[in-house]
Amino acid sequence: MEKKTKIALITIFFIIIAIIVGVLVWYIQKWEKSKKLNTPEEIAKIYFENINEKKYEEAYKLLTDESKQKISLEDFTKAYENYNKEIECVAVKTDNISCENIDVDTSNITYVNNIRSLYGDYKYGNNIYLKKQEDKKYYIDWNYNSIYPKYESTDKIVVNVDNAKRGNLMDRNGILLSGSGFISSIGLVPGWMNEETKTEDIKKVAELLNMSVDSVNKKMNASYVKEDTFVELDTVSKNETQLLASLREIDGIKIKDIESRVYPLNEKAAHVTGYVQKASKEDLEENKLYNENTLIAKAGLEKAYDERLRGKDGYEIILEDEKENKKATIFKSEKIEGENIKLTIDANLQSKVYDIYKGDNSATVIMDYGTGEILALISTPSYDPNKFLIGMTTQEWNNINNNSNNPMYTRFLKRYPPGSTFKPIIGAIALETGSINSYDEYEKSGLKWQKDSTWGSYYITTLKEYNSPANMENALINSDNIFFAKLALNIGSEKLEKKLKKLGFQSGFDFDMETKSSQISNDGKFANEIQLADSGYGQGEILVNPIQMAAIYSIFANNGNMIKPFIEIKQDDEPKFILEHVYSKNVIELMKDYLTQTIESEEGTGHSAKMPNLKIAGKTGTAETKSTKEEFDAKEVGWFNMFVTDENSDKQYVVISMIENVENKGGSQYVINKVKNIF
Repeated sequence: MEKKTKIALITIFFIIIAIIVGVLVWYIQKWEKSKKLNTPEEIAKIYFENINEKKYEEAYKLLTDESKQKISLEDFTKAYENYNKEIECVAVKTDNISCENIDVDTSNITYVNNIRSLYGDYKYGNNIYLKKQEDKKYYIDWNYNSIYPKYESTDKIVVNVDNAKRGNLMDRNGILLSGSGFISSIGLVPGWMNEETKTEDIKKVAELLNMSVDSVNKKMNASYVKEDTFVELDTVSKNETQLLASLREIDGIKIKDIESRVYPLNEKAAHVTGYVQKASKEDLEENKLYNENTLIAKAGLEKAYDERLRGKDGYEIILEDEKENKKATIFKSEKIEGENIKLTIDANLQSKVYDIYKGDNSATVIMDYGTGEILALISTPSYDPNKFLIGMTTQEWNNINNNSNNPMYTRFLKRYPPGSTFKPIIGAIALETGSINSYDEYEKSGLKWQKDSTWGSYYITTLKEYNSPANMENALINSDNIFFAKLALNIGSEKLEKKLKKLGFQSGFDFDMETKSSQISNDGKFANEIQLADSGYGQGEILVNPIQMAAIYSIFANNGNMIKPFIEIKQDDEPKFILEHVYSKNVIELMKDYLTQTIESEEGTGHSAKMPNLKIAGKTGTAETKSTKEEFDAKEVGWFNMFVTDENSDKQYVVISMIENVENKGGSQYVINKVKNIF
């Protein structure tokens, strides 16, 4: 019993010793930590952390009593907030903290502040002093140059901006498509006006500029206006030659050239270049570096290449005294001018083709199939991009915004049902997969056909019967819908999906402007036999982008290789193929011959496209833009896709042309006439 008592007492003793040791260790660690926290370096670190995290109240607590008498917490906070606002500070990191003891009560801390600013990143060195107070602890001996060296309460920050010049967009021959130029500023000079005809002249000016007489008079009667004052009324493109000539005939009119971004081809290249606008109120709120003259890219290549075209403004942040004398340069960056970008577009061809299609709702792509260079990209109707910079009246905007033909809609970036122009693609896949041979014939089915009674009341129709055998060649020449519906069923949904996806359907299309990718269907699969059969002749839910269609048709012109379309000329440009050897040489020769016969044969649906001095191959197509098979009054889009087969021609073009609403214009024949005019 005594032994157990002794063991218990010994155990209690050791427990007490352990507790005492633990408490002593805790007190020693706390004392060491307290001692460490009172070193100048640690106080400075805590201060910088609070300042950098904008915990100004916590930072203020670390100031000496003398410093607090000089500045209140409110003014202390404002000093840092105002400084950070002026330099557009995003974040600060303080490092390289070093301490030098001046005497037993004073230490000098040197450090480096790394600034992340909207104007750019930079760093600077500075120092602060710490002093011991009565409690033997260190505190910050603060003054304004603790914010920045040499900074005083009466100083101010000035930011000078050196604006970068926006780069130009040029065509392949250096012709300006978008860039620096001049517009005409229209104004009246009161002292130049004829008093006898003044009222009538103001009325003429107002009418020519689509202004009200009251608005002109209001500008003329402003308090600042004197006899020799130029009163600006409007700005117009220098291309408005007739308007400018009419204005010059009016007494008092003065026309000045002012620098601006211009679009010399006006509406003819608008959907390629896109446009820029001066920053709106919303833009200014979104980005603090914008000003009222900042140009914001809104569409087209202006938007796609915006970062390169815009360049980078240069900034100088200056510290000035109250007399506006420069004390220091806080930060300086050199401007980087916007890049000039040369396009593959041929401005003359672009203008010519636009004029051919300007009365239609259309999309046309002209591409050199040997290189992939896009020579013309047309979307009609169009708009004048100059108006978005010069300014437009409410009526002019309403004419664009409320136009049922949608001139702002860039049709060559969208997708449409391809109709019979899809048949060569189905034919090539069928031959390549062995689903049919070139000499195989299908049984004639008249003008309408269905696989069996499970299709209910749904029939596939075709426009004409023909006497020749129903084989691949004759089916293409005569554009036989039923033949290609049967062909799609023979290929099968799984195989056809795989082959179309290999061509880029459903997977996006790599181009400098954002394009809608061609699709097999809304979900990428064939839902049933009817949809599969309809897809064989370019209906169902098949939709194709015109630029992607140009790449696909290049396969037939390039011995089975699919060229990559591009629109920017670069130093190292070599033709690039998206896919090589898509189809065998035999299949390509057959399809090329069939598409040639579609033009050459008098039976061919594209025979009217035959030209005496140019050999071409191609396919017409007329497609219903319907969303369900029950819609029988759907609008029609007409297509003509062709490529030059004459190797001696300097026009190694593939042309993809689509026009909406051709149901009362002759269908795809209407498109053929347009394409012929290009050549």
